[in-house]
Amino acid sequence: MKVAIQGEFGSNSHMAAREMLGEVEIVPCAVSAEVLAKVVSGDADGAVLPIENSLHGSVAEHYDLLLELPVRIVRESLLRIRHNLIAMPGVKIAAIRQVISHPVALSQCRRFLTAHPEFKVVSFYDTAGSVKHLMSEGLRDVAGVAPELAATEYGAEVLVAGIEDHAENYTRFHLVTREGAQRRNAPDMGGSPDKMSLAFAIEHRPGTLVAALQRLADTGIDLTKIESRPVIGSPWEYVFYVDVRFGRPEMADEALLALRGHCRMVKELGRYRAA
Repeated sequence: MKVAIQGEFGSNSHMAAREMLGEVEIVPCAVSAEVLAKVVSGDADGAVLPIENSLHGSVAEHYDLLLELPVRIVRESLLRIRHNLIAMPGVKIAAIRQVISHPVALSQCRRFLTAHPEFKVVSFYDTAGSVKHLMSEGLRDVAGVAPELAATEYGAEVLVAGIEDHAENYTRFHLVTREGAQRRNAPDMGGSPDKMSLAFAIEHRPGTLVAALQRLADTGIDLTKIESRPVIGSPWEYVFYVDVRFGRPEMADEALLALRGHCRMVKELGRYRAA
């Protein structure tokens, strides 16, 4: 199975794909739009994308892409995120003048970085990519913030382990495949579905959101998350993304039917086993 990820080998997405699916062929991509473009075109069998972090919050861009493209969530996983300060072999922390990494990773390490005002903090396109870059360029005064796997991948060394602000730092990842695609190597779905992600849009009138949520509640499903994203070209109107848990498959069908009778747009993003 070929799995596309945003980032380089050694990134958290690489780790999530490996933990979810075992040893698969990883296809690194620079940006998330490229990741899902490979899924839609068939160049990759699936993609592993982060959707939410327990410290940073939701990855808004990925909600937009899930709605826009003909893809489907088929599985989710939780990955404990551990950020490390990584540099070239033999380099001491006293020599570091600049720290580079993905802005989300940097935001999860504010306490450590604030405690080291001597570091110039610079955003980079990827966590593991920061380590790849400093190793390829021979930068002995630069450190990256990345998973330990990145140090292993590129021959670097961990200077300080576990620099994230809080130990309870988890990212939820989705395994995404092309809608209706016949996968060459069908992934393990992790068990019978008991969770569904969907998106809906309502008329811009008082009470319509409350009515939509009440219809969901009346089916007996458990609403576990709600997220809103603006509708492009329609100021102050929103698409709502929800995750729900259900005990029986019919409950999910009833929830969709109830929403479709009330909303101007409903899209099921996927059914899968809750992590």
